[in-house]
Amino acid sequence: MLLEQLKSNFYEAGRIILINKVRTFLTALGIIFGVAAVIAMMSIGKGAEKEILAQLELIGVNNIVITPIADTEKEGQSEEDDDVSQGKRFSKGLDILDVESMMANIPSISLASPEIVMETYVSNKGRQNSVKLIGVSRSFFKVSNIKINNGRNFTEVQVKNALPVCIIGKTMEKKLFPGSSALGKQVKVKDVWLKVVGVIEEKYISDEAKENLSIRDLNLDIYIPIKSFLVRYRDRKILVDEVQDTSGGMIFFGGGSSGPKKRIPRGNYHQLDKLVIQVKESSMLQSTANIIGRMLKRRHNDVQDYNITIPIQLLKQQQKTKQIFNVVLSIIAGISLLIGGIGIMNIMLASVLERTKEIGIIRALGATKQDVILQFLAESVLISIGGGVMGIFLGILSSYIIEFSTGIETILTVTSIVLSFIVATVIGLVFGIMPAKSAANKNPIEAIRHE
Repeated sequence: MLLEQLKSNFYEAGRIILINKVRTFLTALGIIFGVAAVIAMMSIGKGAEKEILAQLELIGVNNIVITPIADTEKEGQSEEDDDVSQGKRFSKGLDILDVESMMANIPSISLASPEIVMETYVSNKGRQNSVKLIGVSRSFFKVSNIKINNGRNFTEVQVKNALPVCIIGKTMEKKLFPGSSALGKQVKVKDVWLKVVGVIEEKYISDEAKENLSIRDLNLDIYIPIKSFLVRYRDRKILVDEVQDTSGGMIFFGGGSSGPKKRIPRGNYHQLDKLVIQVKESSMLQSTANIIGRMLKRRHNDVQDYNITIPIQLLKQQQKTKQIFNVVLSIIAGISLLIGGIGIMNIMLASVLERTKEIGIIRALGATKQDVILQFLAESVLISIGGGVMGIFLGILSSYIIEFSTGIETILTVTSIVLSFIVATVIGLVFGIMPAKSAANKNPIEAIRHE
């Protein structure tokens, strides 16, 4: 009986809505935009969450990143100031000895991954490709969450004896050996032939991650043992220990020299270009970073020629910013839905006023207050559902437009669509109650006399 009554009410509600198409559409606009905003907001939030997790996977949960600052002497510094501060301000730069000292003296460190980067070229079959040659330790791949799909990691023998071996990125393999495996083959990087012993898995890295976290495109790199890099390519630490003066004398940077005291710019005198420290527990990140800072300050003669960052803190700040953005979007969506609900209530109240005589007639013919309430609730719910369906299509379209036009990844979920539909239906019920009660409480006789 109730099912038949509801069916009849919705059929009548549909007939009345179709008679007033334009007014119904204008009434549902608030619901349409509100639902679309909810879907777009949730898709952006899901996309941001996925990106944060992907970036977290790239940098590691418990990592501390130390990057060197190249020497930039201020112009106009007097020779007197130079002579007084030379010994005090000299720093040997970030080097392997710093890494060994940290591992030996800081128990909270589990792994250390030093890196040296050089822009060079790789030759194969008469063709050259630009490439980043990266000198790394065996722990680099574990610290960076990189899996070696084909082949294996460097062995202790290869590392200790500085053998000419390398591990290459997946994209580099496709460039150098299209359609075949690079494993066991030789590649010429600059003027050194290297044997490929491994190929890493392909990793997607967004432009935002590259910029915010200083992450390279790992798929395009060639990795060799750090000792092989220092022996076979370049060791900046050796190059800056002593520099030939134009007068024929030697200029020493290290103090204790009897040569002439003269400061000249050294540029990037650091042996390492990056150092990633993995801490055993997340709770130890900040304290370990503080200890590392004090140790490096002492070892570098109080020269602040390095930066210490905790990437996970940067990601948390980024996540917080995106959460604020999502809250703003939620408020906008909520306001749109509220306005839509108020619009439905106003139109329904106007409809009750217009149909006062009709209400009086159906009440006189035996309709109960419940029948009238169900009739007007059916109309408001139907308007909300219609607006919700249109809002869902608009929200899906908006998500794709946002991703296409801004590059922000959006992820649509069934949860966001279902939730939006439920919210639209509830709004129709809540804001339709007042007009429905107003219609049901009218006196049938006075309603029939209404003109």
